[in-house]
Amino acid sequence: MVLAIVNLVSLVLFSILCNKKYSCSSSFYKPNQIQHQMNQNEFVNLITPFKDKLFRLAKRLLVSTEEAEDATQEVLVKLWTRNESLDTYNSIEALAMTMTKNYCLDQLKSKRAGNLQIVHNNFTDREPSLQQKVEDSDSLNWVEKIINQLPEQQKLIIQMRDIEQYEFEEIAKILEMNETAVRVALSRARKTIREYMTKTHHYGIG
Repeated sequence: MVLAIVNLVSLVLFSILCNKKYSCSSSFYKPNQIQHQMNQNEFVNLITPFKDKLFRLAKRLLVSTEEAEDATQEVLVKLWTRNESLDTYNSIEALAMTMTKNYCLDQLKSKRAGNLQIVHNNFTDREPSLQQKVEDSDSLNWVEKIINQLPEQQKLIIQMRDIEQYEFEEIAKILEMNETAVRVALSRARKTIREYMTKTHHYGIG
């Protein structure tokens, strides 16, 4: 789905090109942990449980499936280059989610700097009738469209809490926020979604 693991292993050979640094919370580290260099099979087993989560988070931010796949691949390659020190982290998944978040936000900033507008165009589709719009608003696909219009921070929190089912403490660490701020942002995001759904149902507009 995200990428073939076989392709990942071959791409790792070229990972010397991937040397950009990302900031990660010190809470991810295990103190005084002896480093261990894992082999490819160990690495594949390590990332398999959460690699799809990385892709979904990347797609939530970047919208493009192709760009999300590239982002996920980039993060996994970077993880492989750190394989000697991965045992020193409390949560490899949290580290990977943080790296994915940072990478995607960097990509968005780069596009904006180039004056390229990042807009999810789901709302530009021509729908045949008001009835069809109401039907769409009842589907998960329509909810997906609304989520993709949220501010980046709220989009991330909705993705991690309501879709990936992360605990507030984990979200706070990954996003480098306090739990109260995470809860407030989540509440605002859910309110926006509810209001948009109500508006769509009542007036047939999006």
